[in-house]
Amino acid sequence: MKRLATLATTAVLLAAAGHGREALSASGYAERPEVRAFVAEMAERHGFLPHELNRLFSRVQRMAPVLQAIEPPSMERPRSWEEYRAMFVNERRIAAGLQFWKAHRKALERAQRKYGVPAPVILGIIGVETFYGRNTGRWRVVDALTTLAFDYPPRADFFRAELVNYLLLARDSGADVFAARGSYAGAMGIPQFMPGSIRRYGVDFDGDGTIDLQRSATDAIGSVANFLREHGWAPGGAVWRPVQLSGEGYRALLGGVEAKFTLAELQQAGVQPTGPLAPDARAALIELETPGAASEYRLGLQNFYVLTRYNRSTFYAAAVSDLADALAKAQEAGR
Repeated sequence: MKRLATLATTAVLLAAAGHGREALSASGYAERPEVRAFVAEMAERHGFLPHELNRLFSRVQRMAPVLQAIEPPSMERPRSWEEYRAMFVNERRIAAGLQFWKAHRKALERAQRKYGVPAPVILGIIGVETFYGRNTGRWRVVDALTTLAFDYPPRADFFRAELVNYLLLARDSGADVFAARGSYAGAMGIPQFMPGSIRRYGVDFDGDGTIDLQRSATDAIGSVANFLREHGWAPGGAVWRPVQLSGEGYRALLGGVEAKFTLAELQQAGVQPTGPLAPDARAALIELETPGAASEYRLGLQNFYVLTRYNRSTFYAAAVSDLADALAKAQEAGR
């Protein structure tokens, strides 16, 4: 069994909770009843020592900016597909992607052979997530996850599960639980995996005996490809197809990302694919909205749905796909 890479060069998880000069009462988490219940559950189910976890949570800091960052966009200013796409599909990111492709060509080719996921798609995800490892996050992961687990009711269950996975991940790797930095939501490393995804889908793709998504681009490449395969990636399949719409019947098909409508159902609703589509293919109708401009519509196929398993946003999946297409074209042009 491969060992997960440490998140710090020295120290172990719970020993780390006993050193340092932070004020133990800075957050008050250790005193909260719901945290004490969480500690008791971790002790019973996973063998943690309660006094060590209590000491750990006495050092955790509540991050108000994390709570602000995770709130949905204000309805006063709805999201814009054109603005979102421009952030990720541009010359800087394409040039950086081509450079990353050149540096890691063998790993990308091997991942494509093993998992069936094209190199440009892997590059598209890593490019959107962290600009090819340049922006992996600045928040202390244990602070972010604890804040969201106990102070963000809409998704508390999800973040408590990720906090469990993070503590197990750190213990299994012998890491300092306070060392890892990531996104405001607790995602880590070059591909921005949540702790649960690291434990379930992370792979030691460089064969050094550890899974290190923070420093090993090769492990990140293999892990992204493995994640997509495990979520149903269809090798050789397209991600989306353009469409032409007529009438108003198509509106009844909007609102989901699962590829469930047959070609006949789409056509009956006034949705006509303008790209090749197998007769037995199923698709979702995706609307990409820009305030003050006409929406763009696409047929999201099975692989589009799989991209939304990485991030549930249709904007995200469309941007990853567009960046992948731009990289493939640039590569073919010999850039």
